[in-house]
Amino acid sequence: MSESVRKSAVAGFWYPGDPLVLVREVSDHLRAAGEVAAPGRLVALISPHAGLRYSGPVAAYGMSLLRGRPSATVVMVGPAHRAVFDGVAVFGHGAFETPLGRVPVAEDLAQALLASDPRLFDDPRPHRDEHSLEMQLPFLQHLVPELRIVPLLMGSQTRSEVSALAGALSRVLPGKSALLLASSDLSHYHPAEVANRLDALVVKDVEAFDPEALMDRIERNHEHACGGGPMVAVMKAARALGADKAAVLRYGDSGDVGEKEKSRVVGYLSAAFTA
Repeated sequence: MSESVRKSAVAGFWYPGDPLVLVREVSDHLRAAGEVAAPGRLVALISPHAGLRYSGPVAAYGMSLLRGRPSATVVMVGPAHRAVFDGVAVFGHGAFETPLGRVPVAEDLAQALLASDPRLFDDPRPHRDEHSLEMQLPFLQHLVPELRIVPLLMGSQTRSEVSALAGALSRVLPGKSALLLASSDLSHYHPAEVANRLDALVVKDVEAFDPEALMDRIERNHEHACGGGPMVAVMKAARALGADKAAVLRYGDSGDVGEKEKSRVVGYLSAAFTA
């Protein structure tokens, strides 16, 4: 199949389109986060995906763990906001492009995942306008000179879909030195005091490294997270890949920055899973 380049969908809107301005903003967020530690070998991250000025201060905590890495292959799992489908849409060939350049797809891993379960399918179309994975790239590109990605979008995020993806990741990734990344924001558009209460329950499940409890929670109330399925799938796969420790690195909401509007916020979480 010929190379397919997925052009940026939200550069100049959700984050700066000028590469120099973008690097400066990412660097400022990383500098504000300071030195962050998570004991052991990093297996997986949870990272938010809102506009950089809003979620960037929280995302920087997890992303800072990649400082000094010359190379990485990152399997990114996010929710599909703009396409309706069942299963997991894999961007199997080519590259993603941002103002910081092109990031090649790790096609060997993508093809292995596609072969591992029929509920994973090769389709670039759901990725075209989606922001949940693109918003991870400015940090990743800035921090990791030799970066490859496997972009995965979940459609329905049902329990069976989560189990299928977790199983595929658990079968394919051992020995591959790949980092898992779940892209998710938490509750949306509640007053801060309501959002913080809802989000605290998710934070508790993540801190306890309890994907089953989190799956039960998001099945009961979808308001907890837009990327609950990616979080659960990545936590389950991380456990299968040897992770035995969870660290909540930072929690915040959109009202912490910008206009500091607390009447209608979105929650953000940065967390790491290590072995």
